[in-house]
Amino acid sequence: MAVNGQIVTIKGTRDGLILNLNDQCSFESIIHELEQKLSVNGVDHDEPMIRVTIRLGKRYLSTQQQETLKEIVREKQRLVVEAIESEVMTKKEALAWKENTEVTPILKTIRSGQVVEVRGDMLLIGDVNPGGQVMATGNIFIMGRLRGVAHAGTEGDEEAIIAASYMKPNQLRIADQLSRAPDYESEGVYMECGFIDEVKDCIRIDSLQEVTRRRPDLASFERRMLNG
Repeated sequence: MAVNGQIVTIKGTRDGLILNLNDQCSFESIIHELEQKLSVNGVDHDEPMIRVTIRLGKRYLSTQQQETLKEIVREKQRLVVEAIESEVMTKKEALAWKENTEVTPILKTIRSGQVVEVRGDMLLIGDVNPGGQVMATGNIFIMGRLRGVAHAGTEGDEEAIIAASYMKPNQLRIADQLSRAPDYESEGVYMECGFIDEVKDCIRIDSLQEVTRRRPDLASFERRMLNG
């Protein structure tokens, strides 16, 4: 197999070493050159352990192959492999990504004491009554009255938003930010949204038009809904 460029390149950084592995050659070729380069580039045994990041590029390695790389690094030098990075998404990672980007439609009223939680975005067609709670790792869109608690971005996504036709919640949460109900009456004529204002570092409630201007990526939600 023809190979473009070096098979193994070693780069030193403040945090340790980065080993870039060519993703166009055989695994055996990588092992051979890695052993040679680590033997030539010796490390003083009196030096502390050095952290190493191995970058695979567009290559997938099995668990056993990854362990082989780690063992070679450990044997040849005073090095410890801190991370092995690949641009290839595993099936498990792909399923997790799909789960976290899906829109879950829910048709019901969330009553006091009820808690509904989903991964990805939530589209609730119904009301959230006082004492009820909805939670999502992504955005929350409520086609109804939000008078209970809504928590979007439950795993730390500060870009998440909460939208409702009638916005008068007991509490809004986005990632780790908290907000109480707005101090004005909403007639529910326009969709209102809660989002984190990065300038003021707090949750702000505004019209849907203002939120889409600040979060243009929400267009992807619309496309997913139209495409089913």
